[in-house]
Amino acid sequence: MLILLVNIHIKADRIAAFREATLENARNSLQEPGIARFDVLQQSDDPSRFVLCEVYRDSAATAAHKETAHYHAWLAKVDDMFAEPRTRALYTNVYPDDQGW
Repeated sequence: MLILLVNIHIKADRIAAFREATLENARNSLQEPGIARFDVLQQSDDPSRFVLCEVYRDSAATAAHKETAHYHAWLAKVDDMFAEPRTRALYTNVYPDDQGW
C-alpha cells in the first residue's frame, strides 16, 4: 500500500466550492480498483485547511488515478482555489497490514 497525504490551504471564500468538488472526486476515486481509501479531512480550527489521505494498492494505481476524467475535472474546478501550493508526502503502510485495508 502507498499512502499519499496532501495538505491543502484554500482561499476562505472558496471553501464550500472546494468541499463540493473534492467530495465528488473522492466518491469517484473510490470506484477505482487501485484505491483502497480516499479520505477528505477538514481542519477543525481552520476550515480553510484540508488533508486528503489517499491509499493506493500499488504505484500503478497512483498513476492511473491521475489519468481519470474525474481527477482532471476536479483539478480544473479547484485550480484557482488554492491559497498556497499543495504539499504532498508519500508513505508506506506499517500497520495494519495491507490486508487490513
